Amino acid sequence: MDSALPPLPALDGVGAIAERYDGLICDLWGVLHDGHRAFPHAVDCLGHLRAAGKHVVILSNAPRRSAEIEAKMNELGIGPALYDKVISSGEEAWRHLKERPDDWYRALGRRGHHLGSDRDKGMREGLDVTWVEAFGEADFLLNTGAHMGQERVEDYEAQLAAAAALGLPMICANPDLEVIAGGVRQICAGALAKRYEELGGTVRYHGKPHREIYGACLSALDGVPSDRILAVGDSLRTDIAGAQTIGIDSLLVIGGIHAEELGVQEGEAPTPESLAALCGKAGIRPTASVPLFRW
Repeated sequence: MDSALPPLPALDGVGAIAERYDGLICDLWGVLHDGHRAFPHAVDCLGHLRAAGKHVVILSNAPRRSAEIEAKMNELGIGPALYDKVISSGEEAWRHLKERPDDWYRALGRRGHHLGSDRDKGMREGLDVTWVEAFGEADFLLNTGAHMGQERVEDYEAQLAAAAALGLPMICANPDLEVIAGGVRQICAGALAKRYEELGGTVRYHGKPHREIYGACLSALDGVPSDRILAVGDSLRTDIAGAQTIGIDSLLVIGGIHAEELGVQEGEAPTPESLAALCGKAGIRPTASVPLFRW
């Protein structure tokens, strides 16, 4: 990234730029909730945006179907009046397994091994797939992430190596490398998929930052022009890179996945130098930043 670029605009809240946009594609984990509680400032911000007539699509890299994610959001107090639609990487992966819309999916067999937790078992339901335990009996892997209590990629080395040796294609239902759940960092499906590729395995990704999932978002925004759409998220690698891929503005929420790296506490803004260094290292530059998703 060019060091001569001007400093990244650091905003206090979303209200400072809301008038520029008619639609938002908003991340979930780290922006609206932490998996255990909704952030009051984020709920308040959504309320202001909706009162101003803004369209809001929630786009989550969660390896679960959209209805399940929406039910959890509602349970946490992020009600349906605060957004137009919920779209998830898990839903996109499930629909591809269901509909087999392209040559890659049509070439898959019908015997799958689920690499993930039973909390993601909804991803196995309603599909013409027989789920098997032995890799030798499987045609492909469905990767939804780590099991509960296994939080290191190294814990999966033997399984990943065995599957790669068999040439099993992997479906990654969440490209995230990690998530912060209740203040604790946990690895995600993307970390396992990254290692699988290093071992020679083939991976098909669903979710941010890959272009495919944004088609559903733009359709849900009901014709809002791209220059009036803002992507909001806490990850440069997925949220901001995805926005960059499709050519829309983006807002980086500091108090999420990068907070520790930037050395800030909740609600604090980083120094311009530390933020510039982070963006320069990633080669990704958001349009602006904000400490929290607040109005």
